[in-house]
Amino acid sequence: MEVNGSMWTHRYRGRTPAGTAAFAAFLLIVGLLVGGPLVGGQPSAALAKAPTLTAVTVDGHGTGRTFDGVGAISGGGGNTRLLTDYPPKQRGEILDYLFKPGYGAALQILKVEIGGDTNSTDGAEASHEHSRGAVNCGTGYEWWLMEQAKARNPGIKLYGLAWGAPGWIGNTGGGGNFWSQDTVDYLVSWLGCARQHGLTIDYLGGWNERGYNTGWYEKLHSALAAKGYRHTHVVGADSGWDVATAMRGDSAFDNAVDIIGTHYPCSYMSAMTQCSTTSDALATGKQLWASENGSEDYNTGGAPLARAVGRGYLDAKMTAYINWPVVAAVYPNLPYNTMGLVTATQPWSGAYSVGKSTWASAHTTQFTRPGWHYIDTAGGYLGGDRANGSYVTLRSPDSTAWSTIAETLDASAAQTMTLKVTGGLAGGALHVWSSDFSSTDQRDYMVRQPDVTPVSGTYPLTLQPGRVYSITTTTGQGAGTAQSPARGVLQLPYRDGFEHTGVGGEARLLAAQQGSFEAVRCAGGRAGTCVRQMAPTAPINWDSPADPYAILGDLGWSNYTVSIDTRLTQDGAVRLLGRVGTQSGFSPAGINSYDLSLSHSGAWAIERNNTAHQVTVLAQGTDTQAAGDGWHRLSLGFDGATITASIDGRTVGTATDASYGSGQVGIGTTGYVPAQYDNLSVTPGPAQTYAGTYQLVNRNSGKALDVADQATADGSAVDQWAGNGGANQRWTVQPTGDGYYRLTGVQSGKALQVPGGNPVSGTQLDIRARQSDLAQQWRIVPSGDGYTTLENRATGMLADVSGQSTADGAKVIEWPPNGGANQQWQLVRTD
Repeated sequence: MEVNGSMWTHRYRGRTPAGTAAFAAFLLIVGLLVGGPLVGGQPSAALAKAPTLTAVTVDGHGTGRTFDGVGAISGGGGNTRLLTDYPPKQRGEILDYLFKPGYGAALQILKVEIGGDTNSTDGAEASHEHSRGAVNCGTGYEWWLMEQAKARNPGIKLYGLAWGAPGWIGNTGGGGNFWSQDTVDYLVSWLGCARQHGLTIDYLGGWNERGYNTGWYEKLHSALAAKGYRHTHVVGADSGWDVATAMRGDSAFDNAVDIIGTHYPCSYMSAMTQCSTTSDALATGKQLWASENGSEDYNTGGAPLARAVGRGYLDAKMTAYINWPVVAAVYPNLPYNTMGLVTATQPWSGAYSVGKSTWASAHTTQFTRPGWHYIDTAGGYLGGDRANGSYVTLRSPDSTAWSTIAETLDASAAQTMTLKVTGGLAGGALHVWSSDFSSTDQRDYMVRQPDVTPVSGTYPLTLQPGRVYSITTTTGQGAGTAQSPARGVLQLPYRDGFEHTGVGGEARLLAAQQGSFEAVRCAGGRAGTCVRQMAPTAPINWDSPADPYAILGDLGWSNYTVSIDTRLTQDGAVRLLGRVGTQSGFSPAGINSYDLSLSHSGAWAIERNNTAHQVTVLAQGTDTQAAGDGWHRLSLGFDGATITASIDGRTVGTATDASYGSGQVGIGTTGYVPAQYDNLSVTPGPAQTYAGTYQLVNRNSGKALDVADQATADGSAVDQWAGNGGANQRWTVQPTGDGYYRLTGVQSGKALQVPGGNPVSGTQLDIRARQSDLAQQWRIVPSGDGYTTLENRATGMLADVSGQSTADGAKVIEWPPNGGANQQWQLVRTD
């Protein structure tokens, strides 16, 4: 216990330590004097303003809808891809944070994408049936993820949904047709694969966010019954509430849909302060779900998630909340690289970060079970005002256990709640857990508070602002203690002969963005394992169309040569990509990159693509020796602005272009052709170093990185200001090892940092005395045209001028990579 004036703080995890009972009683007495016992440890707030009183009766005979669970989505798309390549130790830790009961998010529903060889946001997931009748139950990683989830929580519910589908489905010569019997059969075959993996799929949807076809849903429902999948409930329509209106007017359609699932009923990418439904949805009597919600940063999305889980029931009687996505295990150049419950973008270092969204989920999942019942009379808004916060109460079916989950995220003052228990529910001491969502310290999340005992038959509590609480009769809760290793650089040279990739699997670190790239036995007289583009026709897309390609590697790779063996036996072309950078959202064809293409006829080209889908030919020609069905080795080299293309060791062309200064590598095809690839290598070129003294000029504003007001104290803020040559605008850049640098202000002698290594987007940068803290280490990555980005080692985010401002004094913050000019800095030598 720390005593500081009138403020007491007391924190402990897990079971109440021996000897704290007297202390808890003391807190209870103090709390009663100010309106209730301390919950959250801040009586001064209650003294400053009389708390709003909310009296709640928790009745064991109270009625309400059946709770179905809180879950998350793997898919829509590719957001789990890199998790499979993590070191076993860190991979297991991440999976524990997601699925293990009493440890982290403890998810109760896992919704997965039924892969369709099409990009569905941040990648493409492999189909189990690329062509009609060729079913392969070993493709993709969703089977593995479901198995891992079930191993940690056997009671977790599984839910499958398609975002797209292979092009053969419903194909009558004019392109695919999702709403066809082919798709019904395709989904049933996927359920058969699940059985082979020992998995039971509890819920099955139609076509993600593409409306509904009533006849198709009726066929699906009938097929499930006929094929022995009566236990699999149909969710319709993973779009909007309009499906309920159609069900009300069509009894056959109504009978075919078991659960109504809608997307973003608490508003898209919002604070989620209010959720909505329709009278038709309520009148169906079906269970109503937020079958996709979220799309929020893993940290800043925590508070919206916590609001929506409770308010979804209070406002709209929704009994399940499913967050998109479960994890951001994607490369940071992809559009939604920080969304989920955990981020995991560096398999080579094992680094990951557990977000506030994990703990927002935990406050419900660790204190309830699917099948529990809401008690409608024990839920509402604190003091009758949604601005004060909300609360819901759930009980077990036999009324032997119950929990109240409350949130005060928007409250401006402490709230007093009293709980009176009736109807045979358990009494005795209540266990209280809380999370302070105003804190960036993980130790302030899922913290056990002193138990609360009844006073004259009533439990009094004081709830502090900005928090989430779980008040419960249950035990077994906790907060995981595993810690991430430091972020690091994927060192060159990098090589992969694909021999350690099992047939049907995906090569290490290779993330498909369109099409499907899987390991197969090599053809063309070559032994061993190769990677092949497997989609034979353009798929039924969810995103906009694109040619197949996959990416790999570190965005900081700058000067290097990437090489690969390729084989193509039909018209079309193979592609080798380099300096791959930012991809435009929902449009995989738009990506900053260079590529070398080689057609079956021997025609080659060096091309530059960008996020606006503008492809520019930088050089082209024909190599007759490279025509035909044989194996050929392609190489693409980068040295500053010079690009060199080689085929089978012969230099065939060069180009000069400074648009992109660094980036990943990749492979692809022009058209949906079955190209094969082998023996990938990335070898380093001349190293680029930055030791010296520089002024850093922002590309968007033309203004310099500046210590505000020429301050020199620890914690002084960093902003931008018109270049004036001042010592507060000059920075000494020194290597710290492992490819990172420390930037020290010439005037202050102190280092540029993310304060406290805070991983929350929008945190303003400051300066502090130099130390070995990872928050003071920056990776300087060329972005093209003489500009660079500054990537913080502790958080993986970039130095960014807030709001793309061009004004003097605008804050310099950290923000996820987005390719913006306000994240690019020119290093102007001043020494």
